Amino acid sequence: MKELKPRPNPIPKLEWLVNYGLRAPVFFLSTGFFGSLSLVASLWDKSGKQQHAIAQVWGRTVVRISGARITVVNGERLDGRVAIYASNHLSYSDTPVIFGTLPFQFRIVARHELFKLPFIGWHLTRSGQVPVNVTNPRASIASLSSAIRTLKAGMPVFIFPEGGRTQTGHPEIFLNGPAFMAIRAQVPIIPIALIGTHELLPIHTSLFHPVPVTVAAGEPIETTGYTMRQIDELTARVKDEICRLFYEHSYLEQPAHPQLEAITLKDSQ
Repeated sequence: MKELKPRPNPIPKLEWLVNYGLRAPVFFLSTGFFGSLSLVASLWDKSGKQQHAIAQVWGRTVVRISGARITVVNGERLDGRVAIYASNHLSYSDTPVIFGTLPFQFRIVARHELFKLPFIGWHLTRSGQVPVNVTNPRASIASLSSAIRTLKAGMPVFIFPEGGRTQTGHPEIFLNGPAFMAIRAQVPIIPIALIGTHELLPIHTSLFHPVPVTVAAGEPIETTGYTMRQIDELTARVKDEICRLFYEHSYLEQPAHPQLEAITLKDSQ
């Protein structure tokens, strides 16, 4: 497998032609097809199991279309236990990579704007995923409470703690929603680092650049004994582990840590 390197700028002309002549049309066709299939399955699939299986096939298909090759590190830690699976967020391609890689059913906590998109939004809504509005603290708390109920019902939850894609390729400020949910539900957090998806498809572009992608899982972070007063402490611990995994497998060097920010949780304490 070739080594991960910075994305070229500009993209080579042949790659540009392949993207617009092949990858982009096939991507939209496959997304429309699997989104429609998921919508049909939702008519009888009340558990979401079949819809999730369709999303997994969609994720693997999109990854193949993009030309990326995925390596999973410490895959045995992605065992489907009831937990919060938290990952850095680099690209729109993170979602198909996660669906195509995690070998179990889960619910994803996603920005509410995604639920308005055709096909992808239809799947998110009909399959019971959890929308969150990161710009509205009160709405965020209500959404996270819904995710907590999902965890207590025995379903794993996946979330991007940054709340949006990075502009720089480096992990950015983490919101403390995962820590809030984990402490309330008393479940562990499984830290995951995605490496390479920023080079594959960075923010503000529609051109794939085929690169190797790594999905690295860390040791579970137990939350037993944590209280709501320790939300920021737990958030920092999760971020430190995801950053450690990220820079261990990336060509990028780790910058100084930015100050952590948090969703306002005063009303929940």
